[in-house]
Amino acid sequence: REGSLLACIDRTVTSGGARAVSRLALGRGGPRDLAAVRTGLSVAEGVAGLFPPERDPLTGPPARLVDCLDRLALSPETGRLLVDLHEGLVAEPPHLARDGGFVAPGYRPELEEARRLRDDSRRVVADLEARAIAESGVAFKIRHNAVLGYFLETSARAAEPLLRPTGDSPFIHRQTLASQVRFTTVELSELDAKISQAGHRALAIEGETFEGWRTTVQSLAQPLQAVAEALAELDAHSALAEWAEEVGAVRPAVDDTTCFEIAAGRHPVVEAAVKAQGDPYTPNDCKLDGSGAACARLSSVTGPNMAGTSSVLRQNALLVVLAQAGAFVPAKAMRLGVVDRLFSRVGAGDDLARGRSTFMTEMVETAAILTQATERSFVVLDEIGRGTATYDGLAIAWAVAEALHDRNRARTLFATHYHELAGLETRLAHVCNLSMVAKEWNGDLVFLHEAAPGAADRSYGVQVAKLAGVPAAVVSRAREVLDRLEGQKSAAVSLDDLPLFAVMEPPVPPPSSAVEDALKGIEPDELSPREALEALYRLKGLGRR
Repeated sequence: REGSLLACIDRTVTSGGARAVSRLALGRGGPRDLAAVRTGLSVAEGVAGLFPPERDPLTGPPARLVDCLDRLALSPETGRLLVDLHEGLVAEPPHLARDGGFVAPGYRPELEEARRLRDDSRRVVADLEARAIAESGVAFKIRHNAVLGYFLETSARAAEPLLRPTGDSPFIHRQTLASQVRFTTVELSELDAKISQAGHRALAIEGETFEGWRTTVQSLAQPLQAVAEALAELDAHSALAEWAEEVGAVRPAVDDTTCFEIAAGRHPVVEAAVKAQGDPYTPNDCKLDGSGAACARLSSVTGPNMAGTSSVLRQNALLVVLAQAGAFVPAKAMRLGVVDRLFSRVGAGDDLARGRSTFMTEMVETAAILTQATERSFVVLDEIGRGTATYDGLAIAWAVAEALHDRNRARTLFATHYHELAGLETRLAHVCNLSMVAKEWNGDLVFLHEAAPGAADRSYGVQVAKLAGVPAAVVSRAREVLDRLEGQKSAAVSLDDLPLFAVMEPPVPPPSSAVEDALKGIEPDELSPREALEALYRLKGLGRR
């Protein structure tokens, strides 16, 4: 039964039934919109037939499905519309009604006659010619010109019997030429008029038929929209159910706490791409608690470039969206306290037309998060402060992390390459460190794509540059510079020793010079001109030492 339901709903994914009804009701639709309505009604009838009319509240379908099935039930009016569209609308109608060709053969006899005259006029004329010859015994030929239209033509000798006036002859003399005589009949004159107007008449009949169907759809817009909405709801639920079955997703537990717990979570898009290449996907755990009671409120995520830090952030944000949308999630288990807003500051971009650099855009988005996030929000931040000087960026990242922890109190994943931020774990009450695990093997970097407790000790940027194909000479020079810079670091230097976070001591004045000491002992107002000149020479002599 489930397979049949999915098969039925799958046919309506691109039908656009609700949009088709709206376009037809507004007078903007076409034959293809009628086909969409027909498809939707047919599928509604088929889905409703999959379930018995008597539904036990204990063993039958859930209440939400029962509500959808009730909306799918066709009224006598919508049922008649479905029958008319099945009988009268071709399988693949054209886009525009004015093109014609959308009314099925045999639906309207007068339309069939007009089409027959339009499409088979030569055969109709030949049949009439044969009957005229049989009735008169004269070797007629039906001709056509712009003046007389269709006419019967024969030789002057053969026409002699027809030129004698008789009351019952159907042949009417029209024109005599040197060697030919032309006649017509009432039937031929009527056929001439019908043939000349057949194309226009066929389009007019089809237009009249379309307008009738459109008026019916307009009068039934409300029940048709209800059917379309029920089908759309079933389509969404069945698609999510099919996807959950394929990827092994589980039902999340959603409550009113501020917890966020993921066991073996997976990014659905990345997982599909990885598995398509034949590689395994490494799931990850994540735990946050806005109250700070069960676990940390903010996780500082560090690790090597290309190790999957950004994927972990996006993965957990995506699982929040799926869970609150009512979908199953790709994980072993998930518990989610309801989130009021999801904030994301990832990637790089600019808005040069408005005078915003990449860093300015990043700061604008960060400001929006800090002013709008609440204790029920979920925030993912990736590399805050990377677009400015090292100390400036570190200072901004530090202050933003403190604000999210202390003031906003939002559940936060904070990815950074400022390893100094690992010190937040010991300074703030509800912060923990996570790092993406990577190993060096024979001079190469191996990513394990696993998030583990603790902080990363380095970013392996030079190794990533090598993986990216940076020339070997540049990579070698970068290693030399990195070793020199790291060698200049004092082992005793810690976060407290950085100018930003250290306690500011009053400045110690440098020792005074001999000239300054000599100047302090001079009283200019008490010196005579000669004494002043001698003092100047002494100061000059001190300055040479």
